[in-house]
Amino acid sequence: MKTVQVNIVTPDGPVYDSEIAMVIAKTVSGDIGILPGHIPLVAPLQISAVKLKLADGSQKVVAVSGGFIEVRPDKISILAPSAEVAENIDLARAQAAKKRAEERLQSKSDDIDFKRAELALKRAINRINVYEGRV
Repeated sequence: MKTVQVNIVTPDGPVYDSEIAMVIAKTVSGDIGILPGHIPLVAPLQISAVKLKLADGSQKVVAVSGGFIEVRPDKISILAPSAEVAENIDLARAQAAKKRAEERLQSKSDDIDFKRAELALKRAINRINVYEGRV
């Protein structure tokens, strides 16, 4: 089975770097599946799960908080503000972040940045879903 090198990088450093058989990602314009040899492409990503199909048939899932995917025939790079492989997600931290964001959104205070709280809630829910395998 053909493979392609994938690396997922955040400002804090690399999160994932390995050969895979297929990438499934959610871009701003819809879901895409990328196989080795794909034509070059750059697309913005949504806050979502990126599924990495390995050559042995298994799958890794990475929670990304937006960013970009750059595809070349021999390499796929994902640049994200933050990204976590499912098994590295701290579930308690994600649940606490979800609770904080929900409290901010329910607050009637004028000094709350609702867009920022909404994005924090989406990131927390994404991390929880990836951890629990609901993607």
